[in-house]
Amino acid sequence: MGFGMGLNLLLLVAMVATNILSLYHLSSTQTQNSTPPPPIPDHLIHQLNTIRATINHLTRLQNPSSATATLSPLPPSSELLLYTHLSPIASSCRDYPDLLHQFMNYTPFSLCPNNQISETLILRGCHPLPRRRCFSPKTPSKPPTNAPLSSEFISPKSILDLTIPQLFQITNNSNPIRLAIDIGGGTGTFAARMKLYNVTVITTTMNLGFPYNEAIAVRGLIPLHAPLQQRFPIFDGVLDLVRCGHAVNRWIPTVEMEFLFFDADRVLRAGGFLWLDHFFCKPMDLEKVYMPLIGKLGYKIVKWATGDKTDSKYGEIYLTALLQKPWK
Repeated sequence: MGFGMGLNLLLLVAMVATNILSLYHLSSTQTQNSTPPPPIPDHLIHQLNTIRATINHLTRLQNPSSATATLSPLPPSSELLLYTHLSPIASSCRDYPDLLHQFMNYTPFSLCPNNQISETLILRGCHPLPRRRCFSPKTPSKPPTNAPLSSEFISPKSILDLTIPQLFQITNNSNPIRLAIDIGGGTGTFAARMKLYNVTVITTTMNLGFPYNEAIAVRGLIPLHAPLQQRFPIFDGVLDLVRCGHAVNRWIPTVEMEFLFFDADRVLRAGGFLWLDHFFCKPMDLEKVYMPLIGKLGYKIVKWATGDKTDSKYGEIYLTALLQKPWK
């Protein structure tokens, strides 16, 4: 039987099933007008939903471009339905039902599927993801040796660089740094350097096709696999330093950037520091967009340096700023 004939047959079966349900409902209301009609049996509803889901799937295969706009999404997997009884799911997940269906469509108590769907969902705001009852892929029995450190954060190459010794010279007198978060910290070099000074730094990063999280773990540090738009999973007013690495730049929408800065303010204690490290943007945007945005925080400017981004095709500039949260 051809694909078109099969789809037509399913449509016919769906129409017949719908008519049967309608006749069942009408016959029930005609026999007892004074009482409400009895509920439709569960097995009939289940059969109709199964037919609709099958038609939906076949139509997507036949014409995927138009099916997404006109048909309801695939029914959720049994594992997702089970999870929803235990815990809520991030609201943005409902905007990507097909991806969420793929993520939760697995065999319980077996190996988890090895794919990139989880990071795709996270980057679209579907975070935290639902928990699953499957095992992660096998990892080495012994952790790898520690990764070597580069000379970054030690010797300044330009006015834009703020080295760790300079940072401690500024902050150690009255505001010691003990706890910090590095936003978009790549392979965790900053956290590794700060560890040598007995400072605990948590690094947020996404892999994006490269093993950034694995590299951070090799260094004996904790990676947070979290997107920039996520609220930091940290309590209010407990950090001494928030560093924004190269991932925080003009590509982030302005409103999202504003929420990020104010979430940094939430987790910083009074007297703590916000460090924008080599933030790049266009000169006009720095003056008209980002300076007013930073000014809303009301922070004291400890360091403010700008310089040309030499590898830029759009005339961008770098900004390195160290800002101190006021005592309120």
